Amino acid sequence: MLCVRGTANMERPEVTFTLAYVVFVVCFVFTPNEFRSAGVTVQNLLSGWLGSEDLSFIHYQIKRTSATALVHSILPLGYYIGMCFAAPDKNLYFVHIASEGWKLFFAAAVALPVLSSILVFYWSCNKWGNHPIARTLADHALPQSGWRAVASSINTEFRRIDKFATGPPGARVVVTDTWVIKVLTYRVHVAQQQDIHLTVTASKQHELSPDSNTPVQFLTISVASVNPRVQPFDIRLNSAEYGELREKLHAPIRNAANVVIHQSLSDLFLETFKSHVEMNTRYSLPRGQELETCIGCMQVMANMKLVKVCQDASEGECQQCYCRPMWCLTCMGKWFASRQDQQHPETWLSSRVPCPTCRAKFCILDICVIH
Repeated sequence: MLCVRGTANMERPEVTFTLAYVVFVVCFVFTPNEFRSAGVTVQNLLSGWLGSEDLSFIHYQIKRTSATALVHSILPLGYYIGMCFAAPDKNLYFVHIASEGWKLFFAAAVALPVLSSILVFYWSCNKWGNHPIARTLADHALPQSGWRAVASSINTEFRRIDKFATGPPGARVVVTDTWVIKVLTYRVHVAQQQDIHLTVTASKQHELSPDSNTPVQFLTISVASVNPRVQPFDIRLNSAEYGELREKLHAPIRNAANVVIHQSLSDLFLETFKSHVEMNTRYSLPRGQELETCIGCMQVMANMKLVKVCQDASEGECQQCYCRPMWCLTCMGKWFASRQDQQHPETWLSSRVPCPTCRAKFCILDICVIH
């Protein structure tokens, strides 16, 4: 009898609607990949008003957080309206004759978007100067400037292709040449690189990654600024991205928790690759020849040259490369790793790959550091 009654309750329209609406709200607020692919997000639904994030990052985030607060505040009222159709016997169409509980819910559901609208209107005054993001940027502004100057700096750096970006939309991390930014659903944290101290505080190991069958480690890094007006915050990222993050940061990352950071296979190989190359014969740059910037990263000077040291001239062996020094050791190591069989890392050091410029085959013994 109890089982029959429980089944009957589950088949009632209001129960079914409630469960379906709860699932929708959770997915709409936290946005899984399926909803994002279907375009059921605040960013996609209001893309025409929000504009382009790449063109104006800060103003996009100001509008996005405001729109998100408004849209999310309407969700309880949407549930009430839906229940008017799912449970007509409750007389929710006429609030004055509904039960006391539904009257309170309706009052809260109406008050929430009204208060959100007033708050967003206040934020928009003074050309969005009252928005929390604007006030956050004002903490970084020079005395003779304002938050818009800081916004312009961030917008310019965000448009560059060499920025570091990772994380889901609700907790995205962006690192530019000057700024460390964490983008949340309702707010944005900003810190200036020259003012921050970074500390690895925790790590969490997952046996399987959602995108592959390999274990994955997530690191939690605390970002604290010497500016007392800047609130500290945490960033979370895959340990495989740790090396790329360090390259973009100017400040060192302190490992206070003594966390063993598991780097990616390519990062581990790059360290081994560099240590082996350091033992090779050095290359002396001819008199009058000047080094140029590495064409791979455009960040450092080229510091290596391919010189054939193998004496065997048989087919498939190393070949002489006549290219001038154009690559740094790090970029050459990344190129070397990218040409390998990812399923057999034990063969990487002994393999041969083509020069990225002239395609002459070389091995790790042919890589000479310039001195």
